[in-house]
Amino acid sequence: MSTTLRVPMRDGVTLAATLYRPEGGGPFPVVMERTPYGRDAPRRIEVTAADPVPMDGPRLAAHFTRAGYAVLLQDSRGRGDSEGIFEKYLNEGQDGFDSCAWILAQPWCDGRIATIGMSYGAHSAAALGCLDPPGLVAQVLDSGGFDNAWRNAVRHNGAFELKQASWAFNEARRSPEAARDPVLRAALEAEDLAAWFTRLPWRAGHSPLRHHPDYERVLLDQWRAGTFDATWQRIGLWAEGFHDRYSRAAVLHMSSWFDPYPGTVTANYAGLKRAGRGQQRLILGPWTHGERSQRVFGDVDFGVEAPIDSWAGDWNRHRVRFLDHAVRGIGDGEPPVRIFVMGGGSGRRTPGGHLDHGGRWITAADWPLPDAVPAAFHLHGDGALRREAPAAGAEPARFRFDPAHPVPTIGGAFSSLEPLALPGSQDQVEGPGFHGCTPPFLPLASRPDVLVFQTPPLREAVEVVGPVVAELFVATDAPDTDITVKLVDVHPASADYPRGYAMLLGDTILRLRYAEDPSRPRLAEPGQVRRIRLSLPIANLFLPGHRIRLDVSSSNFPRFDVNPNTGEAEGMARGLRIATNTVFLDADRASRLVLPLRG
Repeated sequence: MSTTLRVPMRDGVTLAATLYRPEGGGPFPVVMERTPYGRDAPRRIEVTAADPVPMDGPRLAAHFTRAGYAVLLQDSRGRGDSEGIFEKYLNEGQDGFDSCAWILAQPWCDGRIATIGMSYGAHSAAALGCLDPPGLVAQVLDSGGFDNAWRNAVRHNGAFELKQASWAFNEARRSPEAARDPVLRAALEAEDLAAWFTRLPWRAGHSPLRHHPDYERVLLDQWRAGTFDATWQRIGLWAEGFHDRYSRAAVLHMSSWFDPYPGTVTANYAGLKRAGRGQQRLILGPWTHGERSQRVFGDVDFGVEAPIDSWAGDWNRHRVRFLDHAVRGIGDGEPPVRIFVMGGGSGRRTPGGHLDHGGRWITAADWPLPDAVPAAFHLHGDGALRREAPAAGAEPARFRFDPAHPVPTIGGAFSSLEPLALPGSQDQVEGPGFHGCTPPFLPLASRPDVLVFQTPPLREAVEVVGPVVAELFVATDAPDTDITVKLVDVHPASADYPRGYAMLLGDTILRLRYAEDPSRPRLAEPGQVRRIRLSLPIANLFLPGHRIRLDVSSSNFPRFDVNPNTGEAEGMARGLRIATNTVFLDADRASRLVLPLRG
């Protein structure tokens, strides 16, 4: 049974919602999902291995009503059928709080509220959690819930994630305004997004979003807000600033290795647990954004265990079990942490034509894993990655970074970059299917602006699970630059891959002006040495014969915007400058990679 409702907000705006109720008189515990994508529309990510057809709102709600929950699906402000102006991320906390207060006053609610939501839905749910709304007892934060949007997923340690640009363009085309105005929709459809990515940064009135100024304004505001200040320290963008007053609801955090949010969910899991809030659980799979029932991501097959269905039955049943546990107190026997450890496969080409990397699930009592031991591998001038510390006076490694010719993005942990780039793991070799690549399509390691450090072929297996940290001593002769790192599992040459296979595990970036204090950016002085620390969560089993590799460079485009090296204001640059960047490798400035190893 469904009912269309208008939910009033404190400012008089009403939000559209559909209520689904179980059989019986009630009252019931209520499951709420808030979304900008259409409350009753099909959801691309709501599929299972047994049922690959995307579920719409009524089918999704049925999974929970059958379990005795009322379900409220709501359009975000300014989206779908809701009134008001859509301000990306910024209204979700207050509107979510008001929605909870309204639900509690309804006769069909028994006083207990849970939220579900994936991606933007998880961001909106975490935002209302920061305000500790009445009645909230459980949350499922699936691939989202910004801990710090400046550090993860909007900006990335200061660099701007260009998925925000492609997301804004694609959502402007699907906006209520475009649906009502065929001329607006036609104008947006006529734009070539890939062509516009050759003219960055965009400016007001000179972008593919110029036809929809509201979307253009929000995007450009994010692009230009480089400093970590009050702009970022707001509900909807900065849950870590509210961990100590967050709801005491039980929370299930979930993300995956090739999703934008493993850093987000691990930070929220750990931060809320430290703050003594409600019960926290964590799941990290091998997937891309929401593709939890698949096994191939990019060009890599992670094996039969990769789909969540392999151990959970499916995602819907697992969510119901978690809610039954958190809302009704029914034991489910689940561990605090489930992690998919990549690796262990044959390294051969599968019948589907992908690298068989394999993997398996493990359980743990906490994250980071209590039994993981940090081990330092030092960077050496001969390109080696070794446990031995470097010698005194060892020469540094230098490269020239030309922002006119950035390193192309070849796979990675991102989403919403279509049609520019696709997430997942790939061999780090240029090819015609990747934006910015040109013949002769050689390995990225052959580029002069990529420094490569790798171990000898391993004599025994090495299992890395936890936050991997690159501690680097760097300098530049430019006012500003970026430093990127990638962790790579180098498969040895085989009959199927005679050149070997440099499999991407993860990557990150830092804009150097924010190295010491993101709230007080400082441009570089020529030759000034700065110590930086880059972290990314990883779980991978490096088999014997494989190499552990760290790539260091200064660009990863179009995943991130390219630093012009000029020191100009964020999102406003008109010039380009070639930078000579230096990584120090001597005993006093020993750059190193710290890996959490399991015995």
